Amino acid sequence: MLKTLRFVSFLFTALALAVALAHALELPNKITLSREDYLTVQQIYRGWALLGIIEIAALLSTLALAFKVSRDPKVFGLTLSALLCIAAALAVFFLFTYPANQQTANWTRLPGNWADLRKQWEYSHATRAGLFLIALNLQILTVLRRNE
Repeated sequence: MLKTLRFVSFLFTALALAVALAHALELPNKITLSREDYLTVQQIYRGWALLGIIEIAALLSTLALAFKVSRDPKVFGLTLSALLCIAAALAVFFLFTYPANQQTANWTRLPGNWADLRKQWEYSHATRAGLFLIALNLQILTVLRRNE
């Protein structure tokens, strides 16, 4: 059961990282686009809201994993830290990314402060990519620590 739970947790964290990293890697090319070009490019994300399921699955599976390893001090702290990174990535989404999505009707219209919202949206995704990367590395370290 532990191996299966660990696999599921790692898999969903890696998938969440992949989505967030896609946004982060696009940032340098998108941050200077014109108003019209940015609005056009943002349309590629239609339907991506469903990918939030992956992040919830990463959170819940890592939470379950933390409970499962709670008696193993070698890995519990790392697992808990990974869980906190995943939770922080979700918090960043709801505090910064989602409000930008709401103010732009999911990037179908651009209000007067669109450039500020673009920065907020782009940098929040970059922050989330960093948090998921840290979480996945912490999860990998749990396996390495366990095998010491």
